[in-house]
Amino acid sequence: MNLFTKDEIADAAQRVYQHMHPTPQYMWPLLCQRTGVNVWVKHENHAPTGAFKIRGGITFMNWLKRTHPDVAGIVTATRGNHGQSQALSAKWAGLMAKIVVPFGNSLEKNKAMRAFGAEVIEFGNDFDDARKEAARQAEQGGLFLVPPFHQELLRGVSTYAFELLTAVPDLDTVYVPMGCGSGICSVIAVRDALGLATKVVGVVSSAAPAAKISFETGRVTETASANTFADGLAVRAPIPEAFAIYAKGAERIVAVSEVEIAEAIRVYYSDTHNLTEGAGAAALAALLKERDVLHGKEVGVILSGGNIDLAVYSGILEGGSPVKR
Repeated sequence: MNLFTKDEIADAAQRVYQHMHPTPQYMWPLLCQRTGVNVWVKHENHAPTGAFKIRGGITFMNWLKRTHPDVAGIVTATRGNHGQSQALSAKWAGLMAKIVVPFGNSLEKNKAMRAFGAEVIEFGNDFDDARKEAARQAEQGGLFLVPPFHQELLRGVSTYAFELLTAVPDLDTVYVPMGCGSGICSVIAVRDALGLATKVVGVVSSAAPAAKISFETGRVTETASANTFADGLAVRAPIPEAFAIYAKGAERIVAVSEVEIAEAIRVYYSDTHNLTEGAGAAALAALLKERDVLHGKEVGVILSGGNIDLAVYSGILEGGSPVKR
């Protein structure tokens, strides 16, 4: 059974486009030469918050205002892009926002969330610790707890996949970075709604492989850590609702190393002059890893975001590969 109908996705798009334009999908000649495939890059780094999550924030806030008209504000946990989306969407909806991040989170993402009007609270060592604190804040403060995965978040995010797969319906494969799962689930949802045969491949960091392990064993599995500089991929345990979707709808899940992600960031700069964060470059890293088996095919890669701290980006451009401690 399809997650959404085309009409439900079109309705979400109508709401999203009240606040932003569709993002482009470009075929870059130098990337095509490098990979040996006709590669289409979906540029979610061009979205208002610099990442795809804003789409889900818009549809979620619309749903929240309709179904909980007396709510005063929201609280959620994030490593950055989800939080920016919730902060800005809450501001547009006239709601207050508290965002919980782990200690050591991206300083520039924290600054952006504050600039969008949110109160940023630092707690715990990683995203999963921050999630627990967000739940406590919601209970104590009477705020609505925004989960990392929700039907309305997914419906909003699906608009980027709808743009890509209607523009280029003959894609053989789409590579999608995986954190909590809304990105890959949205591509699966739209592929199925459009009746396409496109293979959907998830991409994780080898330092945060919980989704890959879960996919290959058939059961949700938590790892002891998710120690990757690609903070959008730094999740220790899959969201069960998301796992249920990609366990059935994904072709496979590929793990890429920190070195491979850093190289993909450099490739994006040299071949397209686009800025990308670690998670945003992961899909290209996977394509570079598997390019020999895709030679000559039409392939999509999701550049999910470009929110990377200057110091980290500078080090990568100089040839380094950050080590998260």
